[in-house]
Amino acid sequence: MKNKAVILGANYYIGLSTIRCLGKNGVVVAAVDYSDNGAYGFRSKYCSEKLIGPHYKENSKAFLEFLIDYAKKQDASPVLIPCADPYVEFVDTYLYELKEYFLIPQTKKGLYTELMNKEKLHSLASLMNVKVPETIRLTEDNYIEKIETILKYPCIVKPVDSPAFVSTFRRKMFKVNDRKELVEAIDKAKKAGLEVIVQRIIPGFDDHMYTFDAYLNQEAKVTNWLTCQKYRQYPINFGASVYTGQKYVQELYDIGAKFLEGVGFKGFAEIEFKKDAVTGDFYLIEVNVRITNLNSLLEKVGVNMPYLTYMELTGEKIEPQEIKKDTGLVFWYAYEDFLASRGYVKTKQLKTSEIIKSLFRPKAYAIWDVSDSKPFFEFNGILMKKVFRKLFK
Repeated sequence: MKNKAVILGANYYIGLSTIRCLGKNGVVVAAVDYSDNGAYGFRSKYCSEKLIGPHYKENSKAFLEFLIDYAKKQDASPVLIPCADPYVEFVDTYLYELKEYFLIPQTKKGLYTELMNKEKLHSLASLMNVKVPETIRLTEDNYIEKIETILKYPCIVKPVDSPAFVSTFRRKMFKVNDRKELVEAIDKAKKAGLEVIVQRIIPGFDDHMYTFDAYLNQEAKVTNWLTCQKYRQYPINFGASVYTGQKYVQELYDIGAKFLEGVGFKGFAEIEFKKDAVTGDFYLIEVNVRITNLNSLLEKVGVNMPYLTYMELTGEKIEPQEIKKDTGLVFWYAYEDFLASRGYVKTKQLKTSEIIKSLFRPKAYAIWDVSDSKPFFEFNGILMKKVFRKLFK
């Protein structure tokens, strides 16, 4: 395989799983990060090259030059795969410049950003008759009164630009229970210079969250897909997957494939849905346009999204695949699941016995891999340092 794969982001398990998905199939992988500190993905035996470059946001032009300079030195154009939202934004900003030297599935500049932008995503979904949570914008007249009569409390104050919001507040949104909390949340966002919208909370526990994970070829057609059901998230109720199982739900394909093909998407995408506990309707919550948290689960089920990307872009034929059965496999991020479980028990949403009982299922781990254990021990070393710093602060 003459084309290398360049992975943007090695300090989180998404990057690590992507490195493994490619390296196990004989692809030479170069991982990129702005620091070696905490980048446990670098320790994988499947990471052939470790590249430390300028910060993607603090010096984006220098980072662009760094990547292009690397690509120019290669015998064949590398496949470029961003593994975190800020890297996706970077790739989208410089898509045409990067495509001169890298193989990238997306061909339309701005589409990644549109789907990540909650305001634009809402508009696209509405145009295509896909249900989204009822939303009030702060530009509307008497928006507080509308929130209280149409959405009602509790509701959520949600960012338009998720990566910037998470970077600022270390959370995905604000849940508010009354007018005082609503005004405080909006003021916090305004002071940070961040645009927000307010949405109704779709009723249902965290196990009403589902995903449609799909690969779309260069003709923007879904070729490989599966669906999953979340069981636990962190932070609880409005967080990322920490314990999620593969679960076949045909309706998610019917909605999700039509939407992604309709917007002309190419490459890997994951749509998150929530099933209304009252009506049974599925509501589109967000779209992830980079490799997902569940990547190790998808690969274990048999749908290797990074390798599909690599094969198609390097001219190899990919075989269509759809998982229309329940495999019983679950994704498990043990560290954050422990934190989440503590929260569920404390708020009486789950019992300890229910959580323990759920753990006896075959798993795809976020970090642990018996054949590639160094990243696991590196990660635990990072955790221990954090614990010591808190203890002696």
